[in-house]
Amino acid sequence: MGLQVKNLSKSYNGNIIYRDFNIDFTEGTITSILGPSGCGKTTLLNIIGKITNPNRGSLIGFEDKLISYIFQEPRLLPWKTVRGNIEFVMNRDLTAGVRRSQAEQLIRLVELEKYSDYYLSHLSGGMRQRVSIARAFASPSEIILMDEPLKGLDIALKQNLIRAFSKIWKADRRTVIFVTHDVDEAILLGNEIVVLSQAPVKIVAHEKMDKPHKYPDIETPHLKKLKQNLIKALGQPD
Repeated sequence: MGLQVKNLSKSYNGNIIYRDFNIDFTEGTITSILGPSGCGKTTLLNIIGKITNPNRGSLIGFEDKLISYIFQEPRLLPWKTVRGNIEFVMNRDLTAGVRRSQAEQLIRLVELEKYSDYYLSHLSGGMRQRVSIARAFASPSEIILMDEPLKGLDIALKQNLIRAFSKIWKADRRTVIFVTHDVDEAILLGNEIVVLSQAPVKIVAHEKMDKPHKYPDIETPHLKKLKQNLIKALGQPD
């Protein structure tokens, strides 16, 4: 059955965001959700994460799933070190030694091993976001919700964070729902890409991709063609 949002309706102050909206998510994969600003992408995440209640509709397959978030700004604990932040969300039934070992493994995967004992005030914004990625995987969650965590970052930093996330995900294939308005981000990170319209929201495109083992090159012909199709679906100029 998988994960399903069925017959979702949600409005704010009389403005209809979703009306009888349906979407399915494939478990164990990364689904990128594209859409114009303000269309309701974050609202969908918040309904799935049980932060916001829908007016009507049901979530099927999500009932007993543990969920973790990666936000636009790293929401970390400034009084804890990099390793301390990651260990903080781990299962309390684990021994201290196991927590430390697992935290160090995650820290290596996001290439912050030299900074395990650093406090956040000594890290750059991109490094903090890498800690957020590691912490999301340290949590015993089955679903990770990502709300535009790369927004406002320069291209090189985005690519580094996407590589870090892809590397850690390949070692631990959680179900990921990644919201963005950036087509390149959606292609580089997602295995499936869903394009939403302006409200009332409809799905205007749904693409599935076979990802190479290496980091994909956005300039390859098939990805350039995919990008053009997604831009067209979004109604943006080329």
